[in-house]
Amino acid sequence: MSTQGKETSSSVKVLCRFRPLNSSELRNGNKSIVQFHGNDENSVSIQGKVYVFDKVFPPNTTQTQVYDVAAKSIVTDVLNGYNGTIFAYGQTSSGKTHTMEGVIRDDELQGIIPRIVHDIFNHIYEVNGNAEFIIKVSYYEIYMEKVRDLLDITKTNLSVKEDKNRVPYVKGATERFVTSPEEVFDAIEEGKSIRHIAVTNMNEHSSRSHSVFLINVQQECLESHRKLSGKLYLVDLAGSEKVSKTGAEGHVLDEAKNINKSLSALGNVISALADGHKSHIPYRDSKLTRILQESLGGNAKTTIIICCSPAEFNEAETKTTLDFGKRAKTIHNVVTINEDLTADEWKCKYEREKEKVARLRGRLEQLEDELMHWRNGQIVSSQDQIHLNINFLDDSTYSNNSMTESARAVSVCDDTLTDSDYRGSFSASQLDALRAQIEEQDQLIEQAKQDHLALESEINRIQKENEHYKKEIQMVIGNLEDLAERYEEKMTEIEYKNQEITTLTKNLEMHKENCDEDSFTFSRNLQATSTQSLSLSNETLRNLLADITEVAHSLSLESPLHFKQRANPQKLEHEFAKTQYFINQMKQQAKVLLQRCNTLETQFEKSNNKIIERDEELNNAKTLINKYEKRLMTMQILLEKRGLKGGAPFPRPIGDVERRSLKMVKRYHSFDVNPDKIPEEALLYSSLSSDCSELEYSPERKITKKTEGFWQSLIHQFHLPFTIPPLEFHLLLSLAMVLVTHQCPQYLIVC
Repeated sequence: MSTQGKETSSSVKVLCRFRPLNSSELRNGNKSIVQFHGNDENSVSIQGKVYVFDKVFPPNTTQTQVYDVAAKSIVTDVLNGYNGTIFAYGQTSSGKTHTMEGVIRDDELQGIIPRIVHDIFNHIYEVNGNAEFIIKVSYYEIYMEKVRDLLDITKTNLSVKEDKNRVPYVKGATERFVTSPEEVFDAIEEGKSIRHIAVTNMNEHSSRSHSVFLINVQQECLESHRKLSGKLYLVDLAGSEKVSKTGAEGHVLDEAKNINKSLSALGNVISALADGHKSHIPYRDSKLTRILQESLGGNAKTTIIICCSPAEFNEAETKTTLDFGKRAKTIHNVVTINEDLTADEWKCKYEREKEKVARLRGRLEQLEDELMHWRNGQIVSSQDQIHLNINFLDDSTYSNNSMTESARAVSVCDDTLTDSDYRGSFSASQLDALRAQIEEQDQLIEQAKQDHLALESEINRIQKENEHYKKEIQMVIGNLEDLAERYEEKMTEIEYKNQEITTLTKNLEMHKENCDEDSFTFSRNLQATSTQSLSLSNETLRNLLADITEVAHSLSLESPLHFKQRANPQKLEHEFAKTQYFINQMKQQAKVLLQRCNTLETQFEKSNNKIIERDEELNNAKTLINKYEKRLMTMQILLEKRGLKGGAPFPRPIGDVERRSLKMVKRYHSFDVNPDKIPEEALLYSSLSSDCSELEYSPERKITKKTEGFWQSLIHQFHLPFTIPPLEFHLLLSLAMVLVTHQCPQYLIVC
């Protein structure tokens, strides 16, 4: 709950600053009409008329000198809990913005606002942690009688309201928390970038609005828990203009009308306050005067800097500005410290006021008794007369005006009653006047009672709020304790989980290394096994081919006449047709086998590449490897069952009959057979068939039987759709191998 401390009177401080002649004025031959009075720094003369202010700054005054006189003391007051206002007033192009802002980030040319910001934060840095500060800034402009937020472009028409203490404020204005001078400067530059300006004949950067930069400082002493708050209004007013000089037209002319209207309203407020007899102050005539209500005649220490041009071209505007400052200098503000009282402080204050009211009531009762004696015609001795002493009312928190009037009225009664020459001659009219005064005092007492009742109600409300806050604090403390316990539990759980994660991470890395090593070893073993199996298969087939070649060579050594003698033409033709059929079937199956082998080779290469490139497909690779291992085992078992051993020599070379039969098959395979020679070749085939029946029990037949099982296993393994009679197998095997060797040599390599 905020309240105000003891009231003190503070006059508005008025400073006058003259700028140097600008280039345009020098070019036009204008001269300075201002006369400064040497050592007297508080006065200035124009055309013989002297104007006196708190301080007069000549054109050569630096920004630092202006700040030290105009603003440094107000910064201290704001930090002590007072409200403050500094604003610049003057015609356009008189140096108001230069005085208030200057060049923000230049140490020499920066104006009042950036220097105030540095001083506030330097004070905070020097406190050394004994107090806690909250700094908030707002920045808005009054443009065409509309309040526009310069920190939020969406807020273009804010309203001016009053708080519970009837203090005006801009409702909805952005309050930005700041923690360093740089953040404040960023806010100022952000607002300046969207502030309305225009080019006129007198100023290339003429402000078309009144800007207000508000700094709200809240502080709390950590030792005494004393809370203070102060607001500092820094106002850069738009300049008053004469249209004949500025050349304003169109929209710029409308802006000039609104600027002059609001400045005229400000002048009317200054005049009314300077008069001192007017009961109505026209604060509501303009939003500018509404916002500055506390600064002019209210609770604020105010400094006005009137900026003037020394050129004779601007003589009329300069005199008007000086007259404005002269009137403003007569204004007195009543300032108090903005302090938040605790419930105990409110209670003590209430008790003091209650005692004062009791004393006042007793004094009034004594006066009433004395008055009744005089009305009844009784003489009251000087010893029994009541002499009113109003000193005990000085510290009262009631309205100063009401208590002063009450004391003055009672004092008048006392003076009247003490007049010994007049006491015995009271007339009825005089008694009525005294009764009226007593009634007025009764009304004041009643008002005091109402004020005390309101104060008691406020204290009760504060006590209830205090109890409510205590309960909330206890609840919050309990919740914090629960949160602390839960936090400790969670931290313990997190530590345990972190340990588990660390252990699992180590195990994962170990398993990953093992898997990588196993995968590499398995891939290498698989490749070696595949290579070994392929080499073994190739070696076996090469041995088989060598055996077949020897058999064919042995058969080719026999005499062709021997075949002819034993040849049966019909049987030879039948055997020849059957042989041709088997040859065609074997050609087709050889192609199928070749395609399947190519497919198997492609699949094997893809599988091998997947094993090498993708470690993550280890499980699928293992399944595929197991499959190939089973196939290799099956082939080895089949080879062992068949008892194949390549490379065994034949007992004799192949005869001429076998060689001629191979040539005949080759000719039929290439489809170059001459129809006229069919009977002869049929006889040859018949002789070959008879010879084969005789060779069934020959040593060559025994060798052929060794290969018969292997060929049957190939038929069974690749699911060939035909079978071969055992008697003809030795011939068909020879013919098939010759066919494969001559037509499909890659089949032997694949197998």
